[in-house]
Amino acid sequence: MAKEGADMTEETQYMIDTNVGKEPVENVESSSDAKEMRAVVLAGFGGLNKLRVTKKAMPEPQDGEVKIRVKACGLNFLDLMVRQGTIDNPPKPPLVPGFECSGIVESVGENTTGFEIGDRVMAFVNYNAWAEVVCTPVDFVYKMPEEMSFAEAAAFSLNFVAAYMMLFEVANLREGMSVLVHSAGGGVGQAVAQLCSTVPNVTVFGIASCFKHAAIRDSVTHLFDRNVDYMQEVKKISPEGVDIVLDCLCGDNTGKGLTLLRPLGTYILYGASNMVTGETKSFFSFAKSWWQVEKVNPIKLYEENKVIAGFSLLNLLFKHGKCRLVKSVMDKLLCLYDQKKIKPVVDSLWALEEVKEAMQRIHDRGNIGKLILDLEKSPTPLMANDSTETSEAGEEEEEPEGDNDSKERMPFIH
Repeated sequence: MAKEGADMTEETQYMIDTNVGKEPVENVESSSDAKEMRAVVLAGFGGLNKLRVTKKAMPEPQDGEVKIRVKACGLNFLDLMVRQGTIDNPPKPPLVPGFECSGIVESVGENTTGFEIGDRVMAFVNYNAWAEVVCTPVDFVYKMPEEMSFAEAAAFSLNFVAAYMMLFEVANLREGMSVLVHSAGGGVGQAVAQLCSTVPNVTVFGIASCFKHAAIRDSVTHLFDRNVDYMQEVKKISPEGVDIVLDCLCGDNTGKGLTLLRPLGTYILYGASNMVTGETKSFFSFAKSWWQVEKVNPIKLYEENKVIAGFSLLNLLFKHGKCRLVKSVMDKLLCLYDQKKIKPVVDSLWALEEVKEAMQRIHDRGNIGKLILDLEKSPTPLMANDSTETSEAGEEEEEPEGDNDSKERMPFIH
């Protein structure tokens, strides 16, 4: 990947050199084209038909910002919730989704230090990541290791930083402890498993759909089907319970997680995917998930010596201003990557025009690791029109029920 980085740097430098000294009049047409970019736009909250790929004006870096030519973007379950409008205080559409990307520095704004044109970087973005070009504050940008690919970088930042902070900053993971993680086959779940392996004698209980077990069995100590009574299975192995529970589901799993905690154990909620059932926002699913959450009694926590916590990395960055803390965590993670102790798991690569199919795969909980939007990948012919052709209102004809065509054309990299 070092060669890839060098090639990309030369490509960027060539673009700069070939424009030096040219008269503006000679480049009116090409200059106009260069100021536009492809981007995924969410026209309104709802189903997959609200997404489209279109041309947008290219942003320019402001004071303290870095402009990045995007090579890959991460796709998370949170992006699905954004599309449905199930998150708190979502921005008003139309908007460009996405919170993380990797690419090449194309320019920097005034008073921006630490990065040069051609640097290979990964970054957090407060929306707008699913585009050919993004601009984001320098505090949210990190240089990539030479051996890391753009796809790996887009799969690295959010998943591993969240996993590390929950384990070590919130729950204080130490030698000999035990961890239960839901969605063990997902991007965060696999990051948790790898980070636990860096601490001696840590027992990891993973919960995942049974069809993922063969692929992830070696990454955890004990693996259970999400559809069985995992509480009883865990207690058979560890009657006293576990030290840490990482829950991205919510609903009735909250009560189960608190019940499984040992004294001085920590339960951390970092998602609420149980609220997502259908393609669009469901009040019934939201109400059911809320109703199933065990109402926590602080006196009971006091009596049982248990800790309950919540964690949102994006709020930590964009609302609470903890970019220095996140930067220190990223430095530690990159050291672990250089030591080959951790490595992001990429499920599959998708063209920007295949965003609907990629999002459906997350909705179906079919991924093992991270889904990546690859800006340089060409869409497969069968999917090219599906994700780009919409009416002005963002509507399209519904596909017949039982159409599993998209499931038969998954562009796996493995």
